[in-house]
Amino acid sequence: MSAEKFRPVALRAPIGLSGKLNFYARLFLDLQVASVYRSICSELRHAKGEVLDVGCGSSPYRFLLSTERTRYTGLDIVDADKFDFRNSDIVAFDGIHIPFPDASFDVVLCTEVLEHVQHYQVLIDEMRRVLKPGGRLIVTVPWSARFHYIPFDFFRYTPSSLQQMFDHYTGVKIISRGTDVTSIVAKLLVIWFRNFVPAKEQFNVLSFFIAVCCTPVIPLLATWGHISSILPIGSSEDPLGYTVIANK
Repeated sequence: MSAEKFRPVALRAPIGLSGKLNFYARLFLDLQVASVYRSICSELRHAKGEVLDVGCGSSPYRFLLSTERTRYTGLDIVDADKFDFRNSDIVAFDGIHIPFPDASFDVVLCTEVLEHVQHYQVLIDEMRRVLKPGGRLIVTVPWSARFHYIPFDFFRYTPSSLQQMFDHYTGVKIISRGTDVTSIVAKLLVIWFRNFVPAKEQFNVLSFFIAVCCTPVIPLLATWGHISSILPIGSSEDPLGYTVIANK
């Protein structure tokens, strides 16, 4: 199976001036990332106690947690560099079995990870096991997303499947992130960026020229994408992804 021909730079936390510029520019132009950020921001800002970030990557959302009210633990696989992540400040695991005792955490976060896990139900059950009674689970999964991190991308989950996957939790809420309008705009932005910053083997003079000519309208297009997600405008049955909020 061929590798990806287009892969955005891995998301990094907004540390320092250049880090903040890169992070918030990414939020503006990458509607998928923005939808995840928007859906978990309030939950993390109000979090308290022990927080476990499953499949944390470079821990891009850790900065949302209060350092006074929470203690953060990042968890990821040993060979996470195949997902473009190199984070030494993590606890390593096998990708399925979480190496902590029962009822260890008040909050478990897992963003855009489950699509890469073949035995996803085992991991979901493990996240519940390490949650304290009454603990909070925050999970995001993509829906309208390209085949990515090839070949380690296995699933897209419908709300029906998510309801079954998390049926042993309580107070389960499944939230659509964006609409079909948002998804269309997101695809257009990806096409623009893919041709504006092409890989060497993909460079096409005509496509690059068209992308450059379209650049002035990109801010308007991105703004419309954000508006369609926030209001929302369009159908929520074909969103960018879903966020699951649940309790143990």
